[in-house]
Amino acid sequence: MTDPTSPEGPLSGITVVTLEQAVSAPMCTRTLADFGARVIKIENPRGGDFARDYDDVVNGMAAHFVWANRGKVSVTLDLKSDAGIATLHTLLASSDVLVSNLAPGATARLGISQEDLAERYPDLIAVEIDGYGPGGPMSHKRAYDLLVQAESGACAVTGYPGMPAKPGPPVADISTGLYAAVSILALLCGRERHRGRAGALSSVSVSLFDTMTEIMGYPLTYTRYSGVDQQPRGMSSPAVSPYGAYRTADDQTVVLGTTNDREWQRLAREIIGRDDLADDERFHTNAGRCEHREVLDDAIARWCALHPLEHVQKIADDAGIGNARYNLPSEVLVHPQLKARNRWREVDSPNGPIEALLPPPVIAGFDPPMGAVPGLGEHTAQVLADAGLRPEQIEDLRAQGAIGPAYRFPESTVRQSR
Repeated sequence: MTDPTSPEGPLSGITVVTLEQAVSAPMCTRTLADFGARVIKIENPRGGDFARDYDDVVNGMAAHFVWANRGKVSVTLDLKSDAGIATLHTLLASSDVLVSNLAPGATARLGISQEDLAERYPDLIAVEIDGYGPGGPMSHKRAYDLLVQAESGACAVTGYPGMPAKPGPPVADISTGLYAAVSILALLCGRERHRGRAGALSSVSVSLFDTMTEIMGYPLTYTRYSGVDQQPRGMSSPAVSPYGAYRTADDQTVVLGTTNDREWQRLAREIIGRDDLADDERFHTNAGRCEHREVLDDAIARWCALHPLEHVQKIADDAGIGNARYNLPSEVLVHPQLKARNRWREVDSPNGPIEALLPPPVIAGFDPPMGAVPGLGEHTAQVLADAGLRPEQIEDLRAQGAIGPAYRFPESTVRQSR
């Protein structure tokens, strides 16, 4: 819960309205909430964000949803109704940012395209997240994380030769959300610096495909200038060698990596005791080591198999060689680095407290709010009242179906005060 004595966040006073589903836009707006912005999540009264229903493993809630949506307030609005759209405009009139990741063309059909908003709310920053960006032959297509990772080539460089794989985390969604958040911060900064001047920038579009092709920068650059499609290497890298995962004597997996010739010499001489490999001209350069990586991987694997993980890591640390332990998610949950740095926090939710990690940025003197995960429509009445609607107007919207029914906390749930 938020410490009432903690300084205000850098985005305190900024209001963000978001029309979002799944992961990309929710990660963008959760990042803004972590910095202190007020994030108003607009949800369909009939079910809300479909990520709410992906599973029910978190006290009856979905893991994706609770991860990407803490710290927001939920308002139900039927945007297919005139009253719902009118209410949305009431909220936009006093907001700083609108974020959306709706289906292609949806904002235009709702009359809230970036062009529409620029004319009606010149100070509003409008952000659209989509799949492939406007103006291309695929602009009309829906796009999900796996689809875009496949289309951008990311799956082709993940896994093993002949066995492509999707990277485990939703890299396209997360990265696009973070690029959108960075863009919003840049536009907010520019707005303050140029307040009162004409021509201030106020809209940005970020596509999953553009983001993933940016992240694919190294493979695409390599292939453009070599003509070679690099093959995936599992827990290794086509760019450097030796660099990979090796089993140890106590049936653990250690990951060892070198990034330059000096590190290779130390690994060969000080760790595996192979001066012959260190002196071999085939391995004097990274290009040569990559060409003959099988020889090096075999030598390192044989040495690691003779020693327990703790010994391997100590020797590697003493030699200044990067190393890590291969962990399962269940092992990361109790990771000593997270525990020692007090990275876990209790977060409120409609179904009781849950555990969540602090956001990555550590800002001196500021504790991230770590606000509650919202129930569907939990804050509708309060947000609309804050926007100036009278109780009878809110009840009229409810009677019309423009907003959902009055929120009721789940029975047996004791909700902490916010």
